[in-house]
Amino acid sequence: MVLGLLRVELFFPENGSLKEKRHYLRSIKDKVRSSFNVSVSEVDYHDLWQRSSLAFACVSHEKSIAENTLSGVKKLLERHYPEFILELKSEYLFL
Repeated sequence: MVLGLLRVELFFPENGSLKEKRHYLRSIKDKVRSSFNVSVSEVDYHDLWQRSSLAFACVSHEKSIAENTLSGVKKLLERHYPEFILELKSEYLFL
């Protein structure tokens, strides 16, 4: 079994409140969830208005499937939200 994890660091320069940040994050999460069967959670910078870190996770019986899924998530994020992305990092754990 393979656990794939994609961590995305985001920066929202125009945000002036946590409410605006939540609006952007909800949009990103909904778009990814509607296209891919992954779990998503905000994992850092909860109290900062302009910064966020999201983690996307998937579990598979083969690494190639997890890689393809997270690669699709990465491409979607880069296509729709390139101005917000600071860093993308993938990891794979074998269980």
